[in-house]
Amino acid sequence: MLEIRGLEVVFDGFRAIDGIDLTVDQGELRFLIGPNGAGKTTLIDVITGLTRPAAGSVRFGGTELVGHKEHKIVRLGIGRTFQTSVVFEELSVVENLDLAASFRRPLAALLRQRRGVSDTVRAALETIGLTDLAERPAGVLSHGQRQWLEIGMLIAQGPKLLLLDEPVAGMSKDERERTGELLTEIAKDHTVIVIEHDMEFLRRYASQVTVLHEGTVLVEGDVAAVQADPRVQEVYLGRSREDAA
Repeated sequence: MLEIRGLEVVFDGFRAIDGIDLTVDQGELRFLIGPNGAGKTTLIDVITGLTRPAAGSVRFGGTELVGHKEHKIVRLGIGRTFQTSVVFEELSVVENLDLAASFRRPLAALLRQRRGVSDTVRAALETIGLTDLAERPAGVLSHGQRQWLEIGMLIAQGPKLLLLDEPVAGMSKDERERTGELLTEIAKDHTVIVIEHDMEFLRRYASQVTVLHEGTVLVEGDVAAVQADPRVQEVYLGRSREDAA
């Protein structure tokens, strides 16, 4: 589904991404990890059109993304979240979801007042577990619930690929567990790429992991293989193999 070849991004002489090759298959739940400055968020920015690469190719379903504007990439079926959730606090949960789903509607439909809840919005509510809070203002939600709402807003847009930037940052243990279950559920119908630093969360929910370091792919594989790799322990985990077990 996603094929990246020879990707380079340079900021004022600094190589934020230095020749990355990366392939993500349809239906994968792929985790990206690496120390600060490894290029994780920059990579997501390139995929979504926020940053223009200096060189290389990013193909999504056979379509070249380099040179596309952000809104066109969204319409191709790619959605993302940011490290800080972005929801409309004054609107209710269901209104946030309805607004997110509306970008595919014709202008005439947008001008009509919402009547009831669409099947798309109802399905998103059920997936993120916020049906009972549908009419609550988003501003009163907990941190975890706001993150789930933002993920639901992506789902309501009907994307094929979801890019999630540190979705469990700042969450409680129960919220992290619920989020892991949510990602597992979403991955049944979508391809999901997750940037994450929480190693306990990674060990529990990741299948395939890509480790970035200094703008390059250091190692890829399943959780056990990546965790056991001495290069990962040195540059990311910062601890011995015994400690990492």
